[in-house]
Amino acid sequence: MEAWATDCLYAGLEALGITTDTGKIALLQRYLVLIERWNRVYNLTSIEGGVGPVTHHLLDSLATYDFIQGKTILDVGSGAGFPGIPLAIYQPERLFTLLDARTKRVRFLRQCILDLNLKNVTPLQARIERYTPERGFDTVISRAFGTLADLLVSSRTALAPGGHVLAMKGRYPADELNNLPPGAQINAVHSLHVPGLNAERHLIDLGWKSNGNGTNQGNS
Repeated sequence: MEAWATDCLYAGLEALGITTDTGKIALLQRYLVLIERWNRVYNLTSIEGGVGPVTHHLLDSLATYDFIQGKTILDVGSGAGFPGIPLAIYQPERLFTLLDARTKRVRFLRQCILDLNLKNVTPLQARIERYTPERGFDTVISRAFGTLADLLVSSRTALAPGGHVLAMKGRYPADELNNLPPGAQINAVHSLHVPGLNAERHLIDLGWKSNGNGTNQGNS
């Protein structure tokens, strides 16, 4: 990573109020090197070189840092590992599952986990609509999965009762918020500031209303 891109990363982390621990930053830098190397063949991202990957990928992912809840986290449509891998580097106390339907992307995620020695990350190839874990996740997060309704409905069997579905969006998704399925609830809408990124970012916190028997209405 160029020195000025590294400076951008340090400044961005400070602006987000996140530690600039040299070990964690080294992992983030190594992660970007892996993406650049694999991107030549696997076409993981269209954003390459300079500060683009720092702002659009690393800092964009870590802007959600304060809103992750619980012990178990599912990153839906993880792709090249965003936001799951940056969050896992900075939140080693949590367990992250990175879900993607494409073989080549999961292969890349496995290599990242090995190279970065991430003990709290599990990659998994599956479609969220067909994924039924033994236990639901405390938080389901995604930054690239259709509409809010699509994400909420598709992930309902993977969500623990009372769990949170976090959707990373650009502009405020008024129409999508007005077209949520019955039983859905809006927990919060957070306006995010991503350092170095001159664009709107929002994090939508959704869930299902409880049936009163410890299950979600979305699972009934």
